[in-house]
Amino acid sequence: MRRAQGGYNYQPLPQHSGGINNSSNHDALEEENERMAEELQTKIGALKSLTIDIGNEVKYQDKYLQGLDDDMDRTGGFLSNTMNRVIRLGKGGHRNYMCYMFLFVMFIFFILFLILKFR
Repeated sequence: MRRAQGGYNYQPLPQHSGGINNSSNHDALEEENERMAEELQTKIGALKSLTIDIGNEVKYQDKYLQGLDDDMDRTGGFLSNTMNRVIRLGKGGHRNYMCYMFLFVMFIFFILFLILKFR
């Protein structure tokens, strides 16, 4: 009878009764089992080490993302406060201030453009 599961073919060894040949066959099977158990133990150790490394990397990246999220929240708060000030300034009767602010911003962008272009 042949069993195929997961791509591994397994055919049971025939069972013979008694004799020296059976004893040496049994010893060979025991040695092979021991060797395969050691290989399996080595592979399990490697997988365990890899799993621990993956866990450490996940923890590090989680902390990094939490810090990034906090920074984005702070930046969003800063930008919303700035936008509220600009809106408040725009709602007031100070149209000249908005014109001056627009010209100032355009001047700064122009200066930055020149600096970056002729660097």
